[in-house]
Amino acid sequence: MKVILQKDVKDLGKVGDLVSVSKGYARNFLFPRLMAAEATERRVNELGHLKKAAEAKKKKAVGERKALLDKLSKVNVSFSRAAGEKDKLFGSITTMEISAELEKLGFSVDRRDIVLEDQIKVLGQHKAKVKLGEGLDAELTITVDRT
Repeated sequence: MKVILQKDVKDLGKVGDLVSVSKGYARNFLFPRLMAAEATERRVNELGHLKKAAEAKKKKAVGERKALLDKLSKVNVSFSRAAGEKDKLFGSITTMEISAELEKLGFSVDRRDIVLEDQIKVLGQHKAKVKLGEGLDAELTITVDRT
């Protein structure tokens, strides 16, 4: 029996997949738990249409992300912090602070999308990556000066 999955099912497939299962598995497990629906001709056509629409939407979003990353790669984020001897900061620069500073510059980047190689605990220039999924990433330059 062919069914369209409405939820991710372990060892079977992801949402929207068209899979073949036994009638008993479909009737006794998948249908009562609303994990799948029978693959009628109408539902298969709807699924095809929804996949095409989602693909178009995804392409548009990827294009917007690429444009954002091109602009971000040219940005230098600066911080002024108090530091002790040997240029060591009192604390560290976090991804949340970097995200807030980017927000001031007009970029909306979630703190979880910013990846630091090492914690920023000394004065100087540092690198951070902004990862927006699907292999899209840019490198930021972060400058920390003494106040």
